[in-house]
Amino acid sequence: MVNYKDLGLVNTRKMFKAAHEGKFAIPAYNFNNMEQLQAIILGCAESDSPVIIQVSKGARSYANQTLLRYMAEGAVAMVREMGAKIPITLHLDHGDSFELAKSCIDTGFSSVMIDGSHLSYEDNIALTRKVVEFAHDHDVTVEGELGVLAGIEDEVQSEHSHYTNPDEVEDFVSRTGVDSLAISIGTSHGAHKFKLKPGENPPPLRFDILEEIEKRIPLFPIVLHGASSVVPEYVDMINQYGGKLENAVGIPEDQLRRAAGSAVCKINIDSDGRLAMTAKIREAFMKSPGEFDPRKYLGPAREALKNLIIHKNRNVLGSAGHGHELV
Repeated sequence: MVNYKDLGLVNTRKMFKAAHEGKFAIPAYNFNNMEQLQAIILGCAESDSPVIIQVSKGARSYANQTLLRYMAEGAVAMVREMGAKIPITLHLDHGDSFELAKSCIDTGFSSVMIDGSHLSYEDNIALTRKVVEFAHDHDVTVEGELGVLAGIEDEVQSEHSHYTNPDEVEDFVSRTGVDSLAISIGTSHGAHKFKLKPGENPPPLRFDILEEIEKRIPLFPIVLHGASSVVPEYVDMINQYGGKLENAVGIPEDQLRRAAGSAVCKINIDSDGRLAMTAKIREAFMKSPGEFDPRKYLGPAREALKNLIIHKNRNVLGSAGHGHELV
């Protein structure tokens, strides 16, 4: 078994406490390859932000679980070589079984999510509790989920969303022992979050549900999934250079900033990063059709993602400037 502390990683307890007190949210960015991880680490180091680097079940299969362990360890070393001081958590995103969560903990993850939202309420509690008991024995933090987000991202997909019921949160948190709770208040997975007609705006997040949940479980860390804004600049660039993303729309950044000032201590962003990289790669292929050196198109894509992360940390999540305080 690999202990995450030996890799220089941390769990989320101290991060979330600071986020709640400072009225900001910890960024949770997904990665599948080296360029994405480099961009995340560089962007967070340059903006002095704590960071949760996330791996889905699909990403873990794609990248190889052993390689991921060394990539995370390398990310910590990279930050130290830069002279930066930011805490890094390696987190399983949307784990769907006890076996997967255990395997991640055994290979150095410092935080795991167990998503039983597709199960009955009682089965969700039973699965989540089983993961919590094992994880806490190894000082690993656990995120659970109540409510279902619509949209598609990796293996996570649902046609319809179901808002989190505030009447259930106290019981769920008490019976499972989770360290944080992902809720559904109108965010959605993927780049096509809402079915809108031209000119329509996305529906606002259900802050009334969030506020009621805050009353039921005060000071408890809340998580928002599916919180990409689907940056129009990159959607337009993708379409300009041969792509086809029609009516792609996301969560307005001002709503995410408002959420970050509440009990929301962690905000997940994946699709925005994919869009930024895809846009720059498409641009490179169209402008230089004879180019075949991956560094020539992955390099600009990495830079675009890094700049996006700096923007999110500074202007949306409010996490910039807080990294050194947590080391």
